[in-house]
Amino acid sequence: MRILVESQFFYPEQMRINDICVALAASGHIVTVVTSIPNYPKGKFFSGYGFFHKRRETYQGVSIIHLPVIPRGKGFIGLTLNYISFVVSGWFFAHLTREKADVVFMNMSSPMTQSLVGVWFAKRRKIPSAIYILDLWPESFEVITGISSPMVIKPIGRMVDGIYRRTDKVLTSSRSFIEAIAERGVPSEKLLFWPQYAEEFYQPLERDPLDQTLLAHVSRLTFTFTGNIGLAQGLDILIPVALLLKEQGIPVRFVLVGDGSDKERLLDLVVTNNLEDWFVFIERQPAEKIPALLSASDAGLVILKKSAIFSKTIPAKVQSYLACGVPILVSADGEVQQVVSEAKAGFVTDAEDAQGLFNIIVSFSSLSKPERLEMGKQAKLYSDRMYSKEILIDQLENVLHSLVKDTTHV
Repeated sequence: MRILVESQFFYPEQMRINDICVALAASGHIVTVVTSIPNYPKGKFFSGYGFFHKRRETYQGVSIIHLPVIPRGKGFIGLTLNYISFVVSGWFFAHLTREKADVVFMNMSSPMTQSLVGVWFAKRRKIPSAIYILDLWPESFEVITGISSPMVIKPIGRMVDGIYRRTDKVLTSSRSFIEAIAERGVPSEKLLFWPQYAEEFYQPLERDPLDQTLLAHVSRLTFTFTGNIGLAQGLDILIPVALLLKEQGIPVRFVLVGDGSDKERLLDLVVTNNLEDWFVFIERQPAEKIPALLSASDAGLVILKKSAIFSKTIPAKVQSYLACGVPILVSADGEVQQVVSEAKAGFVTDAEDAQGLFNIIVSFSSLSKPERLEMGKQAKLYSDRMYSKEILIDQLENVLHSLVKDTTHV
């Protein structure tokens, strides 16, 4: 098949869609990705890229087209202009390009506006399309921005409904999304649960002495969080938890790997509360380095703010932690609790419950080393059983092929 993948974020940005496209290309399909000039998460174009530089390239058999955008910068205005400029560039691409394809696959992490590009292209070429929903709109938009005015939310809702209506198949990264999307009038036969998988480099590793020196402490358990440090994650819950642990004389260390809009505020809170010895901040790392960092940790952290929308979400780090065979401590509501409990891979508590997070850290710290290792083994077994890359890529290929086949028969 000739597959056109539309995703505002792609290589050299670190996204799981990169691996999906490489896997499809390795299976013999002709894969072309339409994306933006890379600028996430720093907010400025990556070195060597620009309006007149490296607009087309190839990555492991995947052809990439970088559309011109306004870099996202660091504020709300820059972010908004970045999203709008991708849609504008995408409109011209969809209506003027000579690119051809048999099917369109849209990777929908926020914002959902990006999916308009794939919808327009599919309509012009009269080909089928599928969309992969990683984030529910307009619910996520409302929670993250705090904007709830019907004058804003209703038009966004109509846009979302139009995208679903014009898309032939809707894949979701969590089971909870299916019910939410069905409530918008999307037929059940159009919906399919297709969970994320972890790339092959996410594997259990022996503790690296260098990383152990960096992260571990002779008398402290190490709990590691990886990924975006933003308001949605609500990592400031770790401040009262650390204060409770300090008061009770239970020494741990929280390692936060990544960047984001809330990182500076969190750093200030750590200093203000004299908790520097309880936290380690590490800059965003290439995804390939995360397994080594996790191997130097006693458990991975999954933390989200309390929200109806976040309770339906399974953060991608869950699959990464499971594949690396590390125990998981969850401070979040809903489906992610179900996954970790079903896997017997750790302890869970509700979102924004500092006392609850303190309690499960105490419970974990009371376990013997063999008990912690058994949790890690259960995590890996669950990953292999539920999130097999080979099985999931085959399933995606079958979905896309069936869409093309149905169109051909028509």
